[in-house]
Amino acid sequence: MKQLASIVVLACGMAATGAAVAQAQVGQAAPAFTGTDTAGKQVSLADYKGKYVVLEWVNPDCPFVKKHYKSGNMQATQKHAASKGMAWLSVNTGSAASDAKQAAELGSWTREQKAVINNLVLDKGAIGRSYGAKTTPHMYVIDPAGKLVYAGAIDSKASSNAADIPGATNYVMQAVDELAAGKPVSKPVTQPYGCTVKYG
Repeated sequence: MKQLASIVVLACGMAATGAAVAQAQVGQAAPAFTGTDTAGKQVSLADYKGKYVVLEWVNPDCPFVKKHYKSGNMQATQKHAASKGMAWLSVNTGSAASDAKQAAELGSWTREQKAVINNLVLDKGAIGRSYGAKTTPHMYVIDPAGKLVYAGAIDSKASSNAADIPGATNYVMQAVDELAAGKPVSKPVTQPYGCTVKYG
């Protein structure tokens, strides 16, 4: 009997964990969050209420992130979203959230890349887990009502080779254009690719 009770408790625990990881779902409310930026100031999703918001999980050391930044593809995508009046938050999940030196380095890197973002949010893991962020990059788009309308890859070529960018479909630009035109996102969920997000 004790063994059966243990199994039931374990199963419930696993189900609860699965539910927490799968919290962010396209078509449902995007999880609220508050983090700090590279200067130590608080940043909340609520700060951008009433606007479209693009979330980008980023890690400067990741070859897939380097592909999109060194080529200028990520910055072009950021500029495109900004031109439609959309906000852009980059999120870095990991130890930098509690390390002032690493936070400063991330801030410097963002400026060096000439990233066109509203802010870079440092996350110890809670934000990433609530969205189910798996890779860098992993992209999300939230509508003005706070609903998640896109989740997945930046584009259709799952490689770290910048030469693949011209032949790829940029899913984020496509979603931005459709939303700006008052249309639903035609491909709201895609398979993210990149380096694995490191959770402590």
